[in-house]
Amino acid sequence: MNGTLLETERLLLREFTLADSNFIVELLNTEGWIKYIGDRNVKTTQDAERYLTNGPLNSYRTNGFGLSLVMIKTDGKPIGMCGLIQREHLDCPDIGFAFLPEYVGQGYAYEIAKKVVQHSMKQLHCNKILAITIPTNHSSITLLEKIGFTFERKFITPDTNEELCLYNIMKEG
Repeated sequence: MNGTLLETERLLLREFTLADSNFIVELLNTEGWIKYIGDRNVKTTQDAERYLTNGPLNSYRTNGFGLSLVMIKTDGKPIGMCGLIQREHLDCPDIGFAFLPEYVGQGYAYEIAKKVVQHSMKQLHCNKILAITIPTNHSSITLLEKIGFTFERKFITPDTNEELCLYNIMKEG
């Protein structure tokens, strides 16, 4: 598929475009996104275009990576996002992922997040990747540990002033 960044057995990962705005509105307003990531106040396609422009699209230009669209390989259906984010208050990029509720618990997040980590270490030459989550997001913590992330410390994030758990994975060798 044109524009594919990564491919797994069941999934494709490609950069977002403004044409994905309707999907962004849907994903960012799911119960899981609001509960574990936070309300980004993206209620309209215009809000979604602004989110994409200032977030993933800007990150592609600035960092050479960013959150990208996860799709089912067989039919191209968008089901989530996954990728690296470079935050000002962290010294290494961190991995982010989110999926529509009907695609949670089927191994999709593990499949694509593991591939993103492998690709980031090999092709992007990342020696360390971080992950941040709220302490009550047990499914994300379990997933991170399954991929090989280890708990580093709790910290207060400067942008939202909430306590988060910081995990990391180091490049082997």
